Amino acid sequence: MVELIRLDQPRQGAILLAISALLFAIMGVLIREVSVGVNNETVVFFRNVVGIFFFLPMILFRGFGPFRTQRLGNHFLRTFYGLGAMYCFFYAIAHLPLADAMVFTYAAPVFTPLLAWWWLRESLTPRMMFMVLLGFAGVLLVAKPSGAIFDPQSLAGIAASLLAACAFVSIRAMSNSEPASRIVFYFSTFSALLSAIPLLWAWQPLTTEQLTLLVLIGMVATTSQLVMSRAYALAPPGKIGPLSYLAIIFSGFFAWILWDEVPVLSSWLGAGLIFMSTLISISMPGKRAKSADSGV
Repeated sequence: MVELIRLDQPRQGAILLAISALLFAIMGVLIREVSVGVNNETVVFFRNVVGIFFFLPMILFRGFGPFRTQRLGNHFLRTFYGLGAMYCFFYAIAHLPLADAMVFTYAAPVFTPLLAWWWLRESLTPRMMFMVLLGFAGVLLVAKPSGAIFDPQSLAGIAASLLAACAFVSIRAMSNSEPASRIVFYFSTFSALLSAIPLLWAWQPLTTEQLTLLVLIGMVATTSQLVMSRAYALAPPGKIGPLSYLAIIFSGFFAWILWDEVPVLSSWLGAGLIFMSTLISISMPGKRAKSADSGV
């Protein structure tokens, strides 16, 4: 058995992860722009169907062999969670301040330890519980510590975090036999097929400008994921992972320039707590797990 050499080039990895965060923020801007006249169902469909085309060259040159699996049920379950998170996240982008919507996306690791404990019977230490409580306090601050937390927009953001966390745990559950490329392929394929169903009643005519924006969303999102995957191949997540939070800063800057949105103090405090929670998480000793696209 050939042992693969893990690269450790944190400078190159950090640069790529920063680029990925910038692309993710640009995707958020594009979604906000197109959502003015295009419904959520159409945006999600194009995001997924464009992603499939990135796998066509691999299938043409290598055949379908790398994607054969004995765990279709697990892939479908992962798609159910990931696609649900995508619907909620895109809805949040269209209706919440952009930086707040991005914070909800990066809050998914807050819920992951609890779900892994319940689902996979993984250990839950006091330090992990502190991390969960700290991150959850951050989520509440971003959702606004008032009755506004029960607004559909805030609930959609929280639901996106929870569903994304479920997707992460489902990926971990099958990572012992399924490589990241196979997981992403089935997620893209199943998501495109499932997200086509709502278009039977939600399809709407599109202008050339809207169609261009939708294709750009799919291209930017998939490119961001590929760049992120390369970044984590060059350096351990524990060294460069916090740089992914640059997406929140980039998003806040774009929202300020384009729509004069300025995050309120509670949003900044909440983002800080979630960031601290992530730092605690990645500093924990343990085995490095395989990583895969979150799907959002």
